[in-house]
Amino acid sequence: MNAHNKNRVVITGMGIVAPNAVGVPAFEKALQEQTSGIRFDPQLADLNFGCQVSGTPQITEELLAENFTNLQLRGLKATGLVYGVIAGKEAFKDAGLEIAGLDVAMKDMGIIFGTGQSGGEKFREAILLIDQKKVRRLGSTSVIQTMTSGISAWLAGELGCGNLVTSNSSACCTGTEAFLMGYERIAAGKATQMLVGSTSDSGPYIWGGFDAMRILPTKYNETPEKASRPISCDAAGFVPGSGAGAFILESLESALKRGAKIYGEVLGGALNSGGHRGDGSMTAPNGQAVQDCIKLALKDAQIKPQEIDAINGHLTATSKDAFEVKNWSVALNRKGENFPLINTFKSYVGHCLAAAGSIELVGTVLQLKNNVVYGNSNITSLHPDITDVVDSNCIPNQMVNRDLKIVAKASFGFGDVNACVILKEYRD
Repeated sequence: MNAHNKNRVVITGMGIVAPNAVGVPAFEKALQEQTSGIRFDPQLADLNFGCQVSGTPQITEELLAENFTNLQLRGLKATGLVYGVIAGKEAFKDAGLEIAGLDVAMKDMGIIFGTGQSGGEKFREAILLIDQKKVRRLGSTSVIQTMTSGISAWLAGELGCGNLVTSNSSACCTGTEAFLMGYERIAAGKATQMLVGSTSDSGPYIWGGFDAMRILPTKYNETPEKASRPISCDAAGFVPGSGAGAFILESLESALKRGAKIYGEVLGGALNSGGHRGDGSMTAPNGQAVQDCIKLALKDAQIKPQEIDAINGHLTATSKDAFEVKNWSVALNRKGENFPLINTFKSYVGHCLAAAGSIELVGTVLQLKNNVVYGNSNITSLHPDITDVVDSNCIPNQMVNRDLKIVAKASFGFGDVNACVILKEYRD
């Protein structure tokens, strides 16, 4: 597809369920005030996890009642589905859209809503009931709670979306990948509006494998807010988190026609894999592939490296943080004081796995909209391999005002997969 023939795509709605806030206005405030959502997790302690802190969203009974009927809530244990439905419906409402009538679905609106694992608690219940020969007690919603596409199917039924309705799954890249897939569908003229995003379950059945790998922090169980320390010299592993982020992407023509508010424009992006070659593996990124993904995103967006004003990185609080910053520097051919401002929200929300990209994209769009870069927290001192490449002033500890025209957001995921999206401010 020729870039000049692509439809322009804008963001007209957002929704968020994050460990430190639920709802876009509350999340915006939490980022401004650098509020942490990482707490001591009694369930992890009871199960003898080494890491006993988590970023788990706080969902009230009132919020559940607003988004689900009593019948829907009966036996509903898939937390990721709950988070995704709440975030997806908020984005839909935020965009000023109307639910389709009972007879005909909206043929020009689709859904790509990703997840990593769905319904861990429901699977556990199902296994126990089946082993006890009580299969009929599983309930009628066990399938939709445990199938990967359950979240997109649920939202399609709630809203009446009749275009492509699917779910993607690409580890930590899932949300950013869904965002780009929705963008590409509208840019190609195959849809007018797409609800995109991702979600991730909470709980020990999702996080246990990572605790077993010993890549979660274990020394901060009594000081949870200090546990997630991206970019810092004493980063001790990622804090497990969960939640959901959602967006309405829309053709610019449609948004203008209906007078929708516009958060920003999607210029383009790229997806690739390192194929577990070179220095890449199931758990480590291939540096060349990361650099290639960033360069391909710039090419697709038709911008130059010097035009990037700020980066929201993946930066998980592991030993690979410095490697990521180096890869950004090489890909953009920028270092020292010439490097863009860079930040990460993982010190506040932890690593929300499949939901990470979409949650962090909401924060990135808010930065673009408000002309700010939110501060990084919990940095004792920068990792020396980072200061060798980037001037410390490019990594703000507190929110800074900055005229942002173009920003980049990337996710680099388990399995050696990469995603990078380029966003631009929108002016009438």
